[in-house]
Amino acid sequence: MKRNWKKIGLSVFLVTMMFIVTACGSQNEESNGNEETMVDREGFPITLPDGIDRIITIGPSNAEIIVELGFGDNIIQTDVFTTDVPGISDEITNLDIMSPDLEWIIELAPDIVFVTGMTRVQGDDDPLRLVSDAGITVIYMPTSTSIDDIKEDIRFIANVLGADERGEEIIADMTSEIQRIREIGAGITDKRTVYFEISPAPHLFSFGRGTFLNEMIEVIGAVNIFADEEGWIGVADESLLEANPDVILTSVNFLDDPIDEIVNRPGWDAITAVQNGDVFIIDTAASNRQSHNIIRALKEMAIAIYPDEFR
Repeated sequence: MKRNWKKIGLSVFLVTMMFIVTACGSQNEESNGNEETMVDREGFPITLPDGIDRIITIGPSNAEIIVELGFGDNIIQTDVFTTDVPGISDEITNLDIMSPDLEWIIELAPDIVFVTGMTRVQGDDDPLRLVSDAGITVIYMPTSTSIDDIKEDIRFIANVLGADERGEEIIADMTSEIQRIREIGAGITDKRTVYFEISPAPHLFSFGRGTFLNEMIEVIGAVNIFADEEGWIGVADESLLEANPDVILTSVNFLDDPIDEIVNRPGWDAITAVQNGDVFIIDTAASNRQSHNIIRALKEMAIAIYPDEFR
């Protein structure tokens, strides 16, 4: 029998192509099956559970965002620094933020655990490894250093919880308020200098560029006296007296009267801010936590620095 080699060759080619297409399709299906796998804000690979009903959050910033997204009732455990976050049950026993009880976390059987970057400061890249090895999704959230990073934290958590629309609403509100304040600040020509105190005497602590608080001072249209420094910094009396700020802000809340403590420090009566009575307290939680609530601190700071322009 005479074979038609052209037809046979065409058939072999078509079969081969069908095999390739089928193989590629199978690979795509396997890839699609892994779409639940992603990386957290620290770059760790995570796989989200099918449903998220039980949440543990370590870090008050994470808790504030989760509550604002509408999942406060799903939080079954927090840390000792999160007790003041509205919208979380008062009956929750709180974890040690630096060394959480991993066996207790596993026993609670959460669907997901959000962890602040502070929990990793002791040098362990994955301090909750025991929890993730038990099949629980652990998500590490870094200590964000910019307003944009905070927005991305909100967007990420919203995506994990299936609340993307609400997340974008929160971010849009933040952006609108920041832009409104920025426009007023941009029109201020007589820029006031500011010292923002995070820790009081004798261990003075503040910040320079590369922090969201420095960025907030810039949005207002003022100048951080330590803007030439980098990150979070210790402060010497001499450098502060030399800088002579127009305004002093403090977020210290563990003293009976932090303003009185500042104005009565030896030699500080020579500072312009002290002489003029321009020393103010800014809400500690709103200014120190990386969440949408920085807008509340931003407004307080704006009114304190430029009362005529922002009231």
